[in-house]
Amino acid sequence: MTTLEIKDLHVSVETKEGPKPILRGVDLTVRSGETHAIMGPNGSGKSTLAYSLAGHPKYDITSGTVLLDGVDVLAMSVDERARAGMFLAMQYPVEVPGVSVTNFLRTAKTAIDGQAPALRHWAKDVKNAMEQLRMDPTFAARNVNEGFSGGEKKRHEILQMELLKPRIAILDETDSGLDVDALRVVSEGVNRVRSTGEVGVLLITHYTRILRYIQPDFVHVFVDGRIAEEGGPELAERLEAEGYDRFLAPSA
Repeated sequence: MTTLEIKDLHVSVETKEGPKPILRGVDLTVRSGETHAIMGPNGSGKSTLAYSLAGHPKYDITSGTVLLDGVDVLAMSVDERARAGMFLAMQYPVEVPGVSVTNFLRTAKTAIDGQAPALRHWAKDVKNAMEQLRMDPTFAARNVNEGFSGGEKKRHEILQMELLKPRIAILDETDSGLDVDALRVVSEGVNRVRSTGEVGVLLITHYTRILRYIQPDFVHVFVDGRIAEEGGPELAERLEAEGYDRFLAPSA
């Protein structure tokens, strides 16, 4: 059983006017087998949480703690967090010219496991995972995300998650830019990983449409860098019907 504990997390970013607080005291616990949906309006701090957990240098942790099975995540480098089992699927996956998908995946798997996977079994695993995500097998020889469409990039993110088998998976707006078919395929990939019961999922989204395919156990509403309300799947349904107006201060 893996447990990610976020306690009173405060995060700022540097601006021309000086440090700007984004997260203002976030408390959240994610365990293996649980799916937590993080929802909220634009600018509420959802993506800041994702990138802060992954170790992006743009975000300054001013106070609070993040523990993975009792170990201080904030003391780890970015690669140490990945090797410890933390995975981030980015809203805007970057291109990596000169590095093929096949080499990228095998290098990442080797770094995480401490030894290279057996080539024959690994090739079969990659082929099967790509088939399930309906990815053209020629993509394995292409450079990472180079020339990929938005949907292809998102499928590649889920391919990584399926093959690398993280302990905590943070999915930052994985549904962004996906058409209905791609959304279904990507969601099926997430659900395959969830079905093992070995991964805790933090699913960040603006919209409830992905939650029709990926059923959350818990829903947390982010407003102004804090969790304003928590509940189960019924909270997402209420947000679908009412939006975020009740959480926002009326304009003067």
